[in-house]
Amino acid sequence: MPLVRFRACHAAEENKKIGQETMNKIATNMVVVPDIAGPDTEIPHDDRPLAISEMSEKFGVTLRTLRFYEEKGLLHPVRKGARRFYGARDVSRMRVILQAKKIGLTLVEIRRVIALVEGGTPRPEQFAELQSICLAQQEILLEQKQMLDEQIAEVDQILGSFAQLRG
Repeated sequence: MPLVRFRACHAAEENKKIGQETMNKIATNMVVVPDIAGPDTEIPHDDRPLAISEMSEKFGVTLRTLRFYEEKGLLHPVRKGARRFYGARDVSRMRVILQAKKIGLTLVEIRRVIALVEGGTPRPEQFAELQSICLAQQEILLEQKQMLDEQIAEVDQILGSFAQLRG
């Protein structure tokens, strides 16, 4: 699953001529929108609700994972009898959840991101806050990486000692 979606700043319909010049113009006007930034309001969404099995397949997660996120209040499928159906909002939320999870955010932090993305804050302010969240997470991950590097070096030393002892 991609970590980002691409959004053309200028609609393709504006220029029906398909050629190298047009392709270059479209390519230079692409903006990378991280999934964690929430849905891009300019991208049309398929409003057809997805059954839990379709949602599972779409995102490569288990049914149990979807139920877990529902239990935690992150997803809100519509129930029809014993079946769950996920709308466009849940699909957008799942993109946010998975990218946030991939970078190591906690459920509390993911809730904060969703509240920010779905709140009334203007997009530039949302992006600034999301960037701040990601920078803080990057700092945590770099500290963890340094600790892992130190642990690996220690294990390497131990293994080297064993290799010398075994001769």
